[in-house]
Amino acid sequence: MANENLESKRWFIAIAAVVIQLCLGTVYAWSVFKIPLMKMHGWNGKEVQLTFMILMGIIGCAAAFGGTLVDKKGPRFVATIGGILFGIGTLVAGYADQVGSLPLLYLGFGVIAALGNGFGYVTPIATLIRWFPDKRGLVTGLAVMGFGAGAFFMGKIAPAMIASFKQIGPDGTTVLASGVAMTWYIWGIIFLILVTGAAQFFNNPPKGWVPAGFKPSATTVSAADSFQFGEAVKRPQWWMLWAMLCLNVSAGLGLISQHSPLAQDIYKKTMGLLGDLTPEQIAIVAAAGGTVVAVAAIFNGLGRLFWAKISDNIGRRMVFLIMFATQAVVYLLIAMGYISNYYLFIVVSCYLLACYGGGFATMPAFAADAFGPAYIGKVYGFMLTAWSAAGIIGPFVFEAFKPQALYIAAGLLIVGFCIALIYKAPKGKNA
Repeated sequence: MANENLESKRWFIAIAAVVIQLCLGTVYAWSVFKIPLMKMHGWNGKEVQLTFMILMGIIGCAAAFGGTLVDKKGPRFVATIGGILFGIGTLVAGYADQVGSLPLLYLGFGVIAALGNGFGYVTPIATLIRWFPDKRGLVTGLAVMGFGAGAFFMGKIAPAMIASFKQIGPDGTTVLASGVAMTWYIWGIIFLILVTGAAQFFNNPPKGWVPAGFKPSATTVSAADSFQFGEAVKRPQWWMLWAMLCLNVSAGLGLISQHSPLAQDIYKKTMGLLGDLTPEQIAIVAAAGGTVVAVAAIFNGLGRLFWAKISDNIGRRMVFLIMFATQAVVYLLIAMGYISNYYLFIVVSCYLLACYGGGFATMPAFAADAFGPAYIGKVYGFMLTAWSAAGIIGPFVFEAFKPQALYIAAGLLIVGFCIALIYKAPKGKNA
């Protein structure tokens, strides 16, 4: 009976994990806020883009520290702190827009919200890996699917919210308030309630517990033989996995950081909208950009579930080989102008975001297979510093080297393919 209760309990924890990740994943809809912020305050693209770069840089570092805390303080404590910080950071970002302060925007969205995001992101992963040794790829994919899908809701809802709260002056053209502030105020409160509430379901399974009938695979490391972080990081395989994650994420984050503006440009070309646009046309173009962000976000989420589940069948390494190779080809096709139609761009965006999310979903199981689940909070948490590095590399490349960015992204993915090709699982700790 006790084992049956624990079996039910772990699925409630999985549902809570999805709720948390849905909220945290809304940061991937950042690009829908970029143009309104630039137009309202006269900030240039690089100034606004720096917010996203700081955010992504700090999330990975926060996840590394949060993973250590999960191993020491337990998942409920860390996830609760994450929810509080993420909600407060979003509220501060709203105030930054209201008063027109870039430094405050960097602090609120780039630092405080990022710290909460990193704490909240790593906790469900580390917890579910311990509760689901029999479905490691599937359940981590399910959890981080929420992170990828979170941008769908923000990508569809935020543009309408921004437009509805936007205040126009008596002359009918002057914008007095962008609507971004009120949008962030509302979402900040939602995050405080949902993330901190879902965090209360989290705890670790009893020591030594395994699902009924489960027998560990001979190709994975058991809990008893798990590598501590100091042991894992001395193995080249840890660094190879770090590099694979960094390269896959760099390409994806670069696209995400410019997704809405890039989609808007392609939409205008497809529809023949040249020269100055009317306010109505501007609204239509903005909505078209938001649609791409939202639709691709669905596949960012579904790709996490799909690739993670497939990795349980064909192996984690094979999944990364397929994702690296196919993404490189698609980026090259876009760069060479073969994908210039808006609707075709939606299709390839969905695939690229599915692979981007698939990397995040497959890597936790990859790391647990290689180094065991006992210390996975710290082992995988520090591996997420690759996310931090990618958060700087990808958005910087796509902002600073726009004509060549897609070629550079393809090159990064080819390097990742080569690393995955030569990867071999580590031998035992005493080998």
